[in-house]
Amino acid sequence: MNVEQQTRGPGSATSEGGVGVVVIGRNEGERLRRCLESIVRMATRIVYVDSGSTDDSVGMARRHGAVIVELDTSIPFCAARARNAGYQKLIESHPRLNYVQFVDGDCEIIGDWLPFAADALLSRADYAIVAGWLREKFPEISIYNRLGDFEWNSSGTGEVDAVGGIFMIRREAFDSVGGFDPTVAAGEEPELCQRLIRKGWRIGRLDRDMALHDLAMTRFGQWWKRQVRTGYGGLDVDTRFGLPGYKRITYRARFWSAWPLFVLGISTITGFVMGPVPAVIVALLTVSIWPAQLCRIALRAWHRGNQFTVSVAYAFFTMISFWPQMVGQLMYWNDRLTKRRFRLLEHKTNCGTRSGRSK
Repeated sequence: MNVEQQTRGPGSATSEGGVGVVVIGRNEGERLRRCLESIVRMATRIVYVDSGSTDDSVGMARRHGAVIVELDTSIPFCAARARNAGYQKLIESHPRLNYVQFVDGDCEIIGDWLPFAADALLSRADYAIVAGWLREKFPEISIYNRLGDFEWNSSGTGEVDAVGGIFMIRREAFDSVGGFDPTVAAGEEPELCQRLIRKGWRIGRLDRDMALHDLAMTRFGQWWKRQVRTGYGGLDVDTRFGLPGYKRITYRARFWSAWPLFVLGISTITGFVMGPVPAVIVALLTVSIWPAQLCRIALRAWHRGNQFTVSVAYAFFTMISFWPQMVGQLMYWNDRLTKRRFRLLEHKTNCGTRSGRSK
């Protein structure tokens, strides 16, 4: 029997144990307003953690009844640090809480997700975390938003090893591993999940809509910077914690970003040894591996039930993402060698509007 089938129905867990919500944000503007309005319908125990916003985020959260935590701006911001601070404040204010929902300020909770998720945790004492489907709010705005919607929901339901940064967690489980590691710049949630799994906890994804996400990505430059962040954070998690999935990501980025140099090198060597005609043949055969890999990714995505055009776009952007990811890895090694603290890599602009476009 899966996690969802064992729930008791909305409301029971929230009345018995209590659910609190931690919202984190930085200059989210309209997105934060929508986020808070989606939460106050179901929860009154809300903490908002602000990471140096220059807009009216703090005032907006206060007007919606949230307890405010403003992070010290002299220390580098990251989601792990913000969520830990919000959790601590929430428990101080409501020491009897059993469950905490983490949500980013660019997301909106859907329907009765909070009581539903709490009931799932109440019915399964071995589950530390549950999450549901995260839908992109404006997928039609840009190909980048559409790809985000694909990414949020690429994994299946049931027991998983990671769920993304939006989830509900059992307080006992969170405390048992000491919360998030605040030194992780990106990839903090998979790292937390691995520590929980090693402690014997389980992680579940429910077949239920959980939240809407407003990626607000309309420009190639935003997408590129997000991929740089992926490379930077992925190498950090791989280097310090050795998570298998992140190791594959870092090596794959190195391999494919160096692909043009490999083609040039092997064709040059062939030319010296065998002459120009064999060199051209070897070069063409080697180059063909890149589109072959693109087709393999596209077909795999298509066979999972995605639209053909989206599958092809996903494959194309996956293949070119390895270059910015490699840039991120180089930035990480530079920071390690120069003993610089991790850096905040943002791809968003301030204040998403109702249309989903960034100002």
